[in-house]
Amino acid sequence: MRRKLPSTAALTAFEAAARHQSFTKAAAELALTQSAVCRQIASLESFLGLKLFRRTRRGVTLTQAGLAYGEVVARRLDEVERDTLDLMARRGEGGVLELASVATFATRWLLPRLASFERAAPNIVLNITPQSRPFLFEGTPFDAAIYAGDGPWPGTEAIFLMPEKLVPVCSPRLLGVRKRIMPEQFSAYRLLQQSTRPYAWRQWFAAQNVSHAHDLSGPRYELFSMLIEAAVHGQGIALVPRLMVEAELAAGKLVVACHRESVRDKNYYLVLPEWKADHAPVHAFTRWLKEQAEAYRREHGLADSPA
Repeated sequence: MRRKLPSTAALTAFEAAARHQSFTKAAAELALTQSAVCRQIASLESFLGLKLFRRTRRGVTLTQAGLAYGEVVARRLDEVERDTLDLMARRGEGGVLELASVATFATRWLLPRLASFERAAPNIVLNITPQSRPFLFEGTPFDAAIYAGDGPWPGTEAIFLMPEKLVPVCSPRLLGVRKRIMPEQFSAYRLLQQSTRPYAWRQWFAAQNVSHAHDLSGPRYELFSMLIEAAVHGQGIALVPRLMVEAELAAGKLVVACHRESVRDKNYYLVLPEWKADHAPVHAFTRWLKEQAEAYRREHGLADSPA
């Protein structure tokens, strides 16, 4: 059965006119005459059986239907353009994997290991987009995601990667002659807060059976990478996953202020929407990432299953 689709020329003219709210600017962008843009949009409105623009003395404005349709068309054209560029770049070989990941995990743990994946799968292009919170895959370009949290997430397969062990770290200059401090002594130092985990410090103190009157106070940062930099520069003590500060600890830029662990921390998972599980690039990346995570757990004596 023939698809009910308008022409791409009409959609392209509509998207440009909707974005600019002007037929004249759309014509200039597309190297067309204004009358050509008008004809394409009139053709699209005839095809749809409704008006997308309202003509006024000052120009044109989108109708409610045009506003909603414009957002959808812009997103779909962006996807087609991206897929076309990807296909041209790899000349029909391999594939592209769109991965969403918590930002600092991608920067600190995943990216330093990606040369190994590129050697194992040279025809696969991996694109990474930071995403701090879990999301529904439907309506997104993502093939897979790395979450920090606890499932299950409906409609997905979650593959355990590793546990997250939060440790309090700071610049050695902050402690002075001390090698480390006890939980009761933290009140003398400023606590750096992570905005997406507002109760992390409270939970850590509770695990040590210590009460801290100002456990929610201190400057807040969206990303762990920001907390790490603030701690390196002596601005306070940060509670961060140890896997993200291995380099700073080894270089002496940071020290573990207190070797007391939380009772329970989050876990990292590779999350796949059910309809992507057999996608070849996803399958290759999953196999490689499971091997990398297993090696890391073995090296650091971490559990092979969620706590």
